[in-house]
Amino acid sequence: MTASGILTIAVVLVMLGALAFEVLAPDVILFVSLAILFLTGVLTPQEAFQGFSNQGMLTVGILFIVAYAAQASGILESFAGRIMGRGEGLRRSLLRMSAPVVAMSAFLNNTPIVVMFTPAIRDWARARGLSPSKFLIPLSYASIFGGVCTLIGTSTNLVVNGLLQQEMGRSLSLFELAWVGVPTAVAGTLYLVTVGHRLLPDHRDPVEDLKESGREYLVEMEIRRGCALVGKTVLEAGLRNLQGLFLVEIFRDGESIAPVKPTDRMKLGDRLVFTGLVSSIAQLQRIEHLIPVDTPRMYHDLRRSGDARIIEAVVSRASPMLGQTIKQGNFRARYNAVVLAVHRHGERIRAKIGDIVLKPGDTLLLLASDDFLKTWNRSREFYMISKATDLGALDRVKSITSVVCLGGMIVLAGLGILSIFKAAILAAVVLILTRTVTPSEARRSIEWNVLIVIACAFGISKALDKTGAAAVIAQSLVGTVQGLGPLGALGAVYLVTSILTEVITNNAAAALAFPIAISAAAQVEADPMPFVIAVAVAASAAFATPFGYQTNMIVYGPGGYRFRDFLRIGLPLNLLFMVVALLVIPRVWGF
Repeated sequence: MTASGILTIAVVLVMLGALAFEVLAPDVILFVSLAILFLTGVLTPQEAFQGFSNQGMLTVGILFIVAYAAQASGILESFAGRIMGRGEGLRRSLLRMSAPVVAMSAFLNNTPIVVMFTPAIRDWARARGLSPSKFLIPLSYASIFGGVCTLIGTSTNLVVNGLLQQEMGRSLSLFELAWVGVPTAVAGTLYLVTVGHRLLPDHRDPVEDLKESGREYLVEMEIRRGCALVGKTVLEAGLRNLQGLFLVEIFRDGESIAPVKPTDRMKLGDRLVFTGLVSSIAQLQRIEHLIPVDTPRMYHDLRRSGDARIIEAVVSRASPMLGQTIKQGNFRARYNAVVLAVHRHGERIRAKIGDIVLKPGDTLLLLASDDFLKTWNRSREFYMISKATDLGALDRVKSITSVVCLGGMIVLAGLGILSIFKAAILAAVVLILTRTVTPSEARRSIEWNVLIVIACAFGISKALDKTGAAAVIAQSLVGTVQGLGPLGALGAVYLVTSILTEVITNNAAAALAFPIAISAAAQVEADPMPFVIAVAVAASAAFATPFGYQTNMIVYGPGGYRFRDFLRIGLPLNLLFMVVALLVIPRVWGF
């Protein structure tokens, strides 16, 4: 292997390690990796940055706008509230949920679908005495099933299609992947409603856990006569600089003051609610006539009492708070909300709230007002797992326009009248011109970090191909299955792609596996198309870890899941998908 090939493999290995251990945000890691390959002369400027003009990447960006229109119209929210019915047994309820989610995810970005359905399904499950953890992993999986069925079902398919156009000059049709997507989706759904549901955990809901175990990190104190705090502002009283405790609410005359401002002045009889480490309560006990309340109020169900309420939000990969402590990021001033607790990997972090460094997938239990939800509900910084309000009337004009644009895009692309790229641009233009989506909303709807990951992955994929590194890796893969022919090589490519996507982002996994798949096909003298399809399916079928796919991250915290929950139910599903795909792909595309 050439020196450039060795350097490329070394950069990719370090990149994979950095992604697996979340050293930095994925878009930063991939951009740095691409920059190294460019600066060392492995890639020319055109080769390094060709991904930023790739049609597959641009299509993903345009489809964010189309998906946002469907989400903002209220259609998904309205449908999510009605999907589960009255409850007809666990298996039937799972099927009732999975079927429409699969169908919608085939044509819409699955992230907003899962975000919208999560609170509705959790409320439905709690009302019937069921654990939401029985439904949220299947919700994520069902959205992944649907994504495999069409070209626009997931950004991963568009990444693979962009690489295919670049390498072979051909494009997948809108429904070509359905030949393998539909059988795998059916098999996956049957697995969930027959075997998988028995492997689902029965975890407590984090919000219910907050209400019942509040003594662990909520302290309520009452200001009695003679207390030095009377008449002082929060800042003057020194309550903004407590070690391990934070004042989140003042309860006065039956009303809640929250979030608490530094200028709020305290009065006799006020009840002060602190959050943080209960071991730090000694600081409060030193303040004379500030007396602990025997039975702390759990906010009188803040979802109904006053404007303050408990809100649950999942930190996204696009959050500017990543890598910072809550205090460093000035969370309270930035969002006008107080963090009550942070759940990670299914467990509450027992540390001083201000010192917790936020990571993607963290579930934040916040004390805020409905204004917080109105402001940040469709932000890319959080995935809201709390309903903003009861559903109001839909905007009929926007709803109809969104449906017409989405349907028109599907018909035009499905019939081959326009490419999916042109059809998506046409839909986006109509949505913006009709003010269904404003220009500012269109800009905000685009997940730029995802596009950067995709564009950089194209350049790194080119380096693997150009330096011969992909051929060397493919030769090793084919060597391990020597004697099994093209089917063995196809299985090896599928398995490697599947492992990659469980460890790093699905789009990066697809781009890295693509040149390896092409080289493997050449070495066994087979048509490359089955190998391309295998990469598309395997890169999307991420069930065994919460990190492999964005929707898994969304339900990770709200479901109270642990890593082993995904492994227990997801690993057999990964193997099932692989078996079905290896049975179907050669018969449809042939070697």
